Amino acid sequence: MNILVTGGAGYIGSHVCKAIAEAGYTPVTLDNFIYGHRWAVKWGPLVEGDVADTALLRQTFGEYEIDAVMHFAAYAYVGESMAAPGKYFRNNVISTIRLLDAMVEHDIGSIVFSSTCASYGLPERVPMDERHTQRPVNPYGESKLFIERALHWYSMAHGLRVAALRYFNAAGADPDAEIGEDHDPETHLIPLVIEAALGQRSHVDIYGSDYPTPDGSAIRDYIHVTDLATAHELALEKLLTGTENLFLNLGTSQGHSVREVIAKVEQLSGMKIDARLAPRRAGDPAELVAATGLAAEVLGWKPGYSSLETIVETALNWHMKQVQRVSEHTKLKTATPLYGARVPLLTSQ
Repeated sequence: MNILVTGGAGYIGSHVCKAIAEAGYTPVTLDNFIYGHRWAVKWGPLVEGDVADTALLRQTFGEYEIDAVMHFAAYAYVGESMAAPGKYFRNNVISTIRLLDAMVEHDIGSIVFSSTCASYGLPERVPMDERHTQRPVNPYGESKLFIERALHWYSMAHGLRVAALRYFNAAGADPDAEIGEDHDPETHLIPLVIEAALGQRSHVDIYGSDYPTPDGSAIRDYIHVTDLATAHELALEKLLTGTENLFLNLGTSQGHSVREVIAKVEQLSGMKIDARLAPRRAGDPAELVAATGLAAEVLGWKPGYSSLETIVETALNWHMKQVQRVSEHTKLKTATPLYGARVPLLTSQ
């Protein structure tokens, strides 16, 4: 079967492409490369363009005889969404509605949708299960919740089969180091801490040290991107065999604090990290942890790579591999590729 993967050149989308290719599907990546990377498209054909381009969607559906859609293409910076809500609603909502309309027109009956725990808003209880009130506190989360609701009604009207997967904190990298996390700008904690360990930034900020948590820093539920990819492949299989619609959390039911993450990167890299205290960011809750029993029950899914050790290890290996590549091209003094060794600073920094 041919599966259209919108945003398949991005961080999570590319890992999902690898997972479904290994399961026997052909991923057809649709990406406009605003945030995606050409080097991440390795497991199937590429269609360069935008989800908002209805003519391109029609052409792609026909040319590749698409059987189902996995939809990752979206803007995902919470802070930016607060400053530019129109940008997020145009891209994340209007473009997705065009995608759904094109699917209905071409009788494509299944979609796996990349949703988010940001659709819940501030936690009323922890861990957060799928019955938790959905009350977003930013336009990014609101845009994802809007599409979840639209998917429900498209399902009612057109028989569309839906899996909406609400991620907590995606992290880590492909265990084979073929692909990994590379955002510009980078806002995720683990790559920021690793960049500080590798000398690519001067320090890392700890936003808030007075939360009601064991060490005072915020706690998040980190789920390895490979485990996320596996869950998507299982959800796709369920949809294609006629299951009812799925609205599921993807996490580990275990949280780690900012200080724990920094300590783990220091341990595995052998480098001391300059961690500086900074004020809390508005809207940041003390703790976000998923209840994941429903995904385990419905999908038969259990995370296998999501220990903090494995998450940091795979991410560190990926980043060190990129440093090595840069060094080979620029002839800068850089890290040894041996995992776990101390990493000197790049001479240009």
